[in-house]
Amino acid sequence: MLELVDSHCHLNFEPLKADLENVLQRARDGGVGHLLCVATTLEAFPEVRALAHTHAQVFASVGVHPNEREGREPVVEELAELGNDPRVVAIGETGLDYYRLQGDSGWQQERFRRHIRAARACGRPLIVHTREAAADTLRILREERATEAGGVMHCFTESWEIAHAALDLGFYISFSGILTFASAAALRAVAKQVPDDRLLIETDAPYLAPVPHRGRVNEPAFVRHVAEQLATLRATTPERLAEQTTRNFFALFRHARPAARTQVRQAGQEAPPAHFA
Repeated sequence: MLELVDSHCHLNFEPLKADLENVLQRARDGGVGHLLCVATTLEAFPEVRALAHTHAQVFASVGVHPNEREGREPVVEELAELGNDPRVVAIGETGLDYYRLQGDSGWQQERFRRHIRAARACGRPLIVHTREAAADTLRILREERATEAGGVMHCFTESWEIAHAALDLGFYISFSGILTFASAAALRAVAKQVPDDRLLIETDAPYLAPVPHRGRVNEPAFVRHVAEQLATLRATTPERLAEQTTRNFFALFRHARPAARTQVRQAGQEAPPAHFA
């Protein structure tokens, strides 16, 4: 069986939230031993954190998505303090998204800078979202010394030039179900070139379900299809690809501790097929 990690999902979003125990069971049955539940607002963070404290195989992040205009604005000190929770392994989801942005982008850039400063302060890596904003994203990462924190370019859809620049900053590159789309030939060419030790895989569930589930609600169990597509592209086996990306996950998110089978049983669940148990 594959031994996988879904490095980016939103278990607190509907409809996953309403069916959480079954979602987690299907993930375990599909070989997904660990999941990172990513926060997008400060208001939702307590729920994300509670999921990580309740389920031994789930980790959490803290941050405010660049598209969020409602709710509290993050400050460096609060992000860093929340990031010090032992179940919080990353700062984000943060970054820049100019796709629907109207008017000045300065507020997004300032918010992004605060997340980078918080990541450096608490020693957690960044989860970076970028859409139609790659040049500014890379510039701010450099200016704010994001290499000191490290991080991942999540749900990557950019060119090899952008991937190479992110790799030069010490970042990882994470691929989602988009990699399986018929329209993603250019992205598949990029995925072939990323070094083995900088690869991650994710679902971004409940969004972006991969082929053969495209059009359905995405869930962590479907990360296996991303792994299988990447393995084919890179002329390796799904098992080796899964082992490598799981190893990479724990190398990047260094505060994440692999869940032992006994921990999962104590949480009242079946044990995941965890490579690191």
